[in-house]
Amino acid sequence: MTGWILRAEGLTKGFTLHLQGGTRIPVLRDAALTVEPGECVALSGPSGAGKSTLMRLLQGNYGADAGSILLRRPDGGVSDLATAPPREVNALRRDTIGHVSQFLRVIPRVPALEVVAAPLIARGMAREEALDRARALLRRLNLPDRLHGLPPATFSGGEQQRVNLARGFIAPFPLMLLDEPTASLDAANREVVIALIGEAKARGAGLVGIFHDLDVRDRVAHRVVEVAPLREAA
Repeated sequence: MTGWILRAEGLTKGFTLHLQGGTRIPVLRDAALTVEPGECVALSGPSGAGKSTLMRLLQGNYGADAGSILLRRPDGGVSDLATAPPREVNALRRDTIGHVSQFLRVIPRVPALEVVAAPLIARGMAREEALDRARALLRRLNLPDRLHGLPPATFSGGEQQRVNLARGFIAPFPLMLLDEPTASLDAANREVVIALIGEAKARGAGLVGIFHDLDVRDRVAHRVVEVAPLREAA
């Protein structure tokens, strides 16, 4: 693949505090970001600058007030996540956008193995093959087999993060969004994550990440994009 995978331009986002007289809080104004195949871009900036807001816009969790978020789909077409209808957003999340958040949010009582296999099953892979791949990835991330059949809500923070990582990396998403992917991990599992990121880049995925671990950031990122806080009202 040539050219960009993600191209965001003119992104503007603010929030209205309805319980405080409709006060408007601007967060991003005219933000832009381009990510190419095989490239990892790290977002940097002080707390409150809008890094997490930008990531949520790129995942379709937030609607943009203005701007475009162009994604190149696996079929070669292009979608604008900023204007796509809900059904198209869901399809983009299934086929195009992989995501690793800081916190694992899953349906209660669903076993870890099922949580990890879900993206492959949603893409049409046979259930047993998906479970086998999920099991292999959880083992690579050093999650004991005895935990595979248990719901992740019962796990420690580090164990939950490994389930989160396995679910995010289980499918070959063209775009990966990584929000603190090595949080709560020990040194051995950080190395596994660094290797997974390297493999994603090698197959041509584009990655956008927030990394508070600067050593990890320096090892995986091709460049750093500063997200500066707004200093005046929109």
